[in-house]
Amino acid sequence: MNLVLWILQIILAAVFAGAGLAKLTQPKDKLREMMRWVDPVPPSQVKALGFVEVLAAVGLVLPPLTGVATVLTPLAAVGLVIVMIGGILVHLRDTKKQDTQEGRRTEVQGAITCAVLLVLAAVVAWGRFGPYSF
Repeated sequence: MNLVLWILQIILAAVFAGAGLAKLTQPKDKLREMMRWVDPVPPSQVKALGFVEVLAAVGLVLPPLTGVATVLTPLAAVGLVIVMIGGILVHLRDTKKQDTQEGRRTEVQGAITCAVLLVLAAVVAWGRFGPYSF
């Protein structure tokens, strides 16, 4: 199970490092092509979310690799669970705003992706707080 948790941590770290860096480095117009939800969100909040995602990605892998402050790993996973709850809510809210079937489908797919990432992060939090802590 420890190996499974490590694999999940690496997957989550890669996903959120990539998404977070995109939010930090790309202008809002460029992000809009990939992430429709950024339209009503101020750029500063998009950047803040990107910063949180990058911090969580680092927190998932760096503490156990260094053996320093390993409690940050399950805390990072819990933080991602909270972020994904927000992501699900935003995508479901935006589903109602879409005029086309394709637009609604895209938002539902976004909510499902957030739900899958939420479950993966919850498994890491459970395992690293509980029976497979460092």
